[in-house]
Amino acid sequence: MRFLKGLEVHDRPEAGARLGQMFINGSWESGTGKEWLRVVSPSTGQDVGWLPLGSRDDAHRAIASARENAWKLASMPVWQRAALCQAIGAEIDRRADEIATLLSLEQGKPIAEARGETAGAAKAFRNAGEQIKWLETASIPLEDPAKRALSILQPKGVFGVITPWNYPVALPSIYYLGPGIATGNALVWTPAPTTSLCAMLLMECMIAAGVPEGTVQLVTGEGPVVGDTLVTSPETQGIAFTGSSETGKVIAARSIGKAQLLELGGNGPTIVLDDADLDRAAGCIVKSALANAGQTCTATERVLVDARVHDALVERIVEAVGQIKPMASTDPASKLGALNNEENAGKVDSHLAEAVSLGAKILTGGSRAKNMPTNLYYEPTVIVDVPPDSALHCDETFGPVIPILRFGSDEELYALAAKSPMGLSAALFTRDVSRAFRHAERIRCGVVNVNEASSYWETHVPVGGAAGTSSGTGRTGGRHTLLEMSDLKTITFHLEP
Repeated sequence: MRFLKGLEVHDRPEAGARLGQMFINGSWESGTGKEWLRVVSPSTGQDVGWLPLGSRDDAHRAIASARENAWKLASMPVWQRAALCQAIGAEIDRRADEIATLLSLEQGKPIAEARGETAGAAKAFRNAGEQIKWLETASIPLEDPAKRALSILQPKGVFGVITPWNYPVALPSIYYLGPGIATGNALVWTPAPTTSLCAMLLMECMIAAGVPEGTVQLVTGEGPVVGDTLVTSPETQGIAFTGSSETGKVIAARSIGKAQLLELGGNGPTIVLDDADLDRAAGCIVKSALANAGQTCTATERVLVDARVHDALVERIVEAVGQIKPMASTDPASKLGALNNEENAGKVDSHLAEAVSLGAKILTGGSRAKNMPTNLYYEPTVIVDVPPDSALHCDETFGPVIPILRFGSDEELYALAAKSPMGLSAALFTRDVSRAFRHAERIRCGVVNVNEASSYWETHVPVGGAAGTSSGTGRTGGRHTLLEMSDLKTITFHLEP
């Protein structure tokens, strides 16, 4: 027996347990791998089921099937693909309670958040189906009077899709599955092992809605095995990945020459200027830091506050955090559920311990929550005097932690903001429009939300890492994802006189 993110891996599942399956070449199967993951709920500590860990052979078979059947979606008229996406959204809505319940158990988030995520997944497919109908291309003016030119959009081919555990239903739907089907690409999807059982339900919805056989494949397993096969296979034309910056760099290097859509880690600053509405700033900071137990790429990961309002802001944040306690994720009243896995919880422990050893002060929280169903619940934490070079400030912590640093000048602010190599999203609180524009344009992030949380986003809005940062390449959101997953082809004509 070995362990994967704190979960046991065995050579066979227990008799009578719920068994996960893969969907390859139009059929459900357990694959050719020799190991099974025992999936235990981070919320309850109870078994959820067993997941087959696929082999490279399973991934190769799925890729071959997708390549063979890619023409079915590619040749489908746009309006028909749009209708298919609408049907998938309707099927998700029909099974929403079932999906949300399993999602909460398997991922660890409160059931209310799981319901919201499931609704977001259905909306994502509907949006993709609507937007693809109006994605127009151009007729291009030419200098040569005997020529005409136009551009069209075509699917890239087979996309390998690798998705994380923090939003295992909504994120694949919004970022990749909905847009991929809408644009006519064949997809081979490998979800994170710790949340692959709810991914199966999403796959069932796509099948029930009528996705052509062989065009969407689900292969469960570990990233270095299944994911790496998708990345390196010469039969995949594109790679879509959301996950850590470290893994993203490996994927980028190993998939050179393919289309890459990579949404990686985030640690964008939340900046509070001296003229900010502190009540609003504190409310947005706490909500963004604690949603999904802080396991969001765009969460409030660090707060940079003008020294003149530091104490007043901290007082408001501590008061707001004091009203939120970890509760069992299955409780309808829960607003703070469990972390997904021991590996991530250990990182939160490590980041806090290092910061404290360097002089930071924990004002509230700072440890695992006691008397909870599992050891994966974390007290919401506010920590001040955070050292600028600490991991808590420079890295993505991915937990319910609010690190606060003060600055005394614009130059100091920009230096602190640039300490982290990531540049996904940021927030800025000020009443001065001129200052808002000046700082928003200076901060190197793909998104800057003014007087709103760093995690605010609507699914048609472009989001992605700033160039030169460790937060990825490409843009997701509405038509922008559709364009990323399409080839723009130019066709010219010579007209006979």
